[in-house]
Amino acid sequence: MKRSERGPWPYLFLTPAIVLFTLFLAVPIGYTVYLAMRRTRVSGLGLGRGARREVFVGFDNFAAALADAELWSGWLRVLGYGVLVLVVMLGLALLFALLLDSARVRLARFSRIAIFLPYAVPGVAATLLWGFLYLPSLSPIRDVLDVDFLGATTVTYSMANVAVWGGVGFNMLVLYTTLRAIPRDLYEAARLDGASEFQIAVRVKIPILTPAIVLTTVFSIIATIQVFTEPTTLRPLTNTISSTWSPLMKVYRDAFVTGDLYSAAATSIVIAAISLVLSFGFLRVVRSHAFREG
Repeated sequence: MKRSERGPWPYLFLTPAIVLFTLFLAVPIGYTVYLAMRRTRVSGLGLGRGARREVFVGFDNFAAALADAELWSGWLRVLGYGVLVLVVMLGLALLFALLLDSARVRLARFSRIAIFLPYAVPGVAATLLWGFLYLPSLSPIRDVLDVDFLGATTVTYSMANVAVWGGVGFNMLVLYTTLRAIPRDLYEAARLDGASEFQIAVRVKIPILTPAIVLTTVFSIIATIQVFTEPTTLRPLTNTISSTWSPLMKVYRDAFVTGDLYSAAATSIVIAAISLVLSFGFLRVVRSHAFREG
């Protein structure tokens, strides 16, 4: 069909997606950039008409955000938290996917549902559930383990546990679905060559799974950088989590506690830029191996 014969129908079908993209993504991003380049200037005592006015300050808010020690302290905490979460969560997801795809697995359907079910629990509810288990006065775990789960040295591991508990199921499902799409003939050929189930997993399944592992890793990196629910929900239960524990918590404090929308907007853009750099940097490092690109 020639382009002139298509008429307006392709554009009509695209219109809802374009409208939604514009209203809920492009406009908020544009407004955030606008706020990030503005600042309220106070003249005199700040009283009277015209004493407070919004002025253009260029990149001053970005410079202040990049020089903020609280922001970089939050990044360091999130970095340690993220390494712990990514290694444990993706390692368990890969292990469970390989076990469920093995030839001798039993109760596979029940196991898939049991592993995936925590992902269906909302993040706030899951964090509250674990938070009550961490409290010394309520936790049955404290009767067995003499550990302060909300202490200064352990609270990061406690939050990582919540993230791992909720994220393993989703990543396992992605990897398991990829495994089920692999032709069974490859496994039969490997068995005829004398390969054990462990050798098949290491030498056949994992190399084929590499693109899916990269995909889940990128999604997990983005989710880890944006950690907010776990520390915010656990914060009322302990005094070891500050209001700026993670970068997004600092954005929330600046915007809705101190009322500095301009600094919050600039900081959020800095966070988004760092997220893009880390995600695309990871993809660039593993691209040649995972996707066979030069």
